[in-house]
Amino acid sequence: MNTPLVSVVCLCYNQEQFVEQAIQSVRNQTYPNIQLIVVDDYSTDESVEVIKRTLSHYPGAEFIACSSNLGNCTAFNKGFAKAKGDFIIDLSADDTLLPERIEKGVKIFQSAGAEVGVNFTDAEQIDEKGKSLGYHSDRFPHDTIQQGDVYREVISRYFINSPTMMMRRAVFEKLGGYDESLAYEDFDFWVRSARYFKYCYTAEPLVKRRIVSSSLGRKQYSKGSGQLRSTLKVCEKAYALNKNSEENDALKKRIRYEMRQTLRLGEIRLAWEYWKLLSRIL
Repeated sequence: MNTPLVSVVCLCYNQEQFVEQAIQSVRNQTYPNIQLIVVDDYSTDESVEVIKRTLSHYPGAEFIACSSNLGNCTAFNKGFAKAKGDFIIDLSADDTLLPERIEKGVKIFQSAGAEVGVNFTDAEQIDEKGKSLGYHSDRFPHDTIQQGDVYREVISRYFINSPTMMMRRAVFEKLGGYDESLAYEDFDFWVRSARYFKYCYTAEPLVKRRIVSSSLGRKQYSKGSGQLRSTLKVCEKAYALNKNSEENDALKKRIRYEMRQTLRLGEIRLAWEYWKLLSRIL
């Protein structure tokens, strides 16, 4: 098969105990044509030292050390600015790619039409010591996963394991990268990319996702979390992108869910803003 360049942007923040494994998982790919870019978002632990030591055995890899903590979206965009690949992987430094992840992803994209912009897969969930916690498909069986036009589905419910995604470069170029005004990236990326591109699913675990107590995802529904307001911004974007009543119904379902979470946390002002958005759709 042809071997187009695949760029992996590995983003690290205080993940000294995991980042070497993430980098090694890129080195261990069966696919030959990979550009690795490691971005450290101003870690306060020994991550930078571990990265430099590990990359000394990885000729050609690039390292960006941020001079301040920028947050996931901005730090990733710094790495993406140096990416030259036709396909992009956003790899968190606490996750790892299984050896055939990139090779199988390239084959899928080469057999799919240009309208397919994102490939996502099953994943093995592991704890901080690497012990298996089961699979994403245990909770989301393969036959329940939506493919193709997933726009309405990603608004209404979670089902994509974001660390498993491999994306065409054209998707990021269309979106202008991640939205740097947001505290997290995946929900916004799903909504905006799914409006313009189709998704395809591989019913095989090709990534190990580490469940870490200090991760952003674990803090999403906590009082004062910036992610709560970011979710509201994404819902507002979705409202602007919606084209029909079915999509508005999906958004209403999401807004009602998010309102319940904000009320549970005592975020009354934010819940009121969700209600105002909901009122515009009703």
